[in-house]
Amino acid sequence: MTWFFKKGKLAKGGWDVIVDGSLPGWVHTGLRVGSLGDGRVFHIEADGNERIIFALDGEGFTVEYRLVGEKDYASQFLNGRKTVFHGPTDLLYLPMNTDLRITGQGRVAIGEAPAREIKPVRFMPAGEVPVFVRGAGSSSRQVHNFGVPEVLDASRFIVVEVIVPAGNWSGVPPHKHDTFVEGIESNLEEIYYFETAVARGFDAGEPNDPVGYLRAYASDGRQIDLNVEVRSGDVGLIPFGWHGPAMAAPGYDLYFFNVMAGPDPDRSWNITDDPNHAWIRQTWHSQDADPRLPYTA
Repeated sequence: MTWFFKKGKLAKGGWDVIVDGSLPGWVHTGLRVGSLGDGRVFHIEADGNERIIFALDGEGFTVEYRLVGEKDYASQFLNGRKTVFHGPTDLLYLPMNTDLRITGQGRVAIGEAPAREIKPVRFMPAGEVPVFVRGAGSSSRQVHNFGVPEVLDASRFIVVEVIVPAGNWSGVPPHKHDTFVEGIESNLEEIYYFETAVARGFDAGEPNDPVGYLRAYASDGRQIDLNVEVRSGDVGLIPFGWHGPAMAAPGYDLYFFNVMAGPDPDRSWNITDDPNHAWIRQTWHSQDADPRLPYTA
């Protein structure tokens, strides 16, 4: 199986990226990334997927949407942002059985998952997005927790954005969520959509090559072995296994958008640390968070 895709490999139907059930071995999560402008319209017909929509960058988007059974379309404008490294942005959650059209200027991202029930439409302006700095020292990273169960009333998925400043590591210690044990571990597929950039505050000039790294390896008899360079537009899929770290190389900031969902009876994010590396969490108690964070507009 292939679990890592360079920029352009998942382009389809006018979208820059589509991850869906047409990929072998992929069932519970989806992703779309597309570029809008010059009157272009993205239309997604009503289906069984719930979705969350936001700007990666650009001036912003208008989303017109209509739930099955409703006569008229509603409309919501989503403000954009300069880049993914400029703090959170507006978001729109739409439940299953919703037809939608998107217009505007910039790049739009959509996280998806097959849903089990219809949940309320939710607009979340940028100022309401929970922003947390997790970890400490070189394990510090910034998390936009807009799509966790405590914040968003969704059916199946858990969705977050993460910013890892240059030289830092996210996903340490390596962990897994591939076996359902109630209250202890969840069984969740995970999508990583990456962006990279020269670190904030630096002018690298030309040439430069913003790069990060992603690691995943087997936790049982199912085989996965990723140790890859990642750049803007790349996609990593974690169907199972230990994963982490996601590393920002010195001089280059790393961003990723995560979409997680699975077959569990509940919607939760419970993880198990690789026992060989679990001790690392204890070292954070004696370290401060990275003073570069949080990144904002």
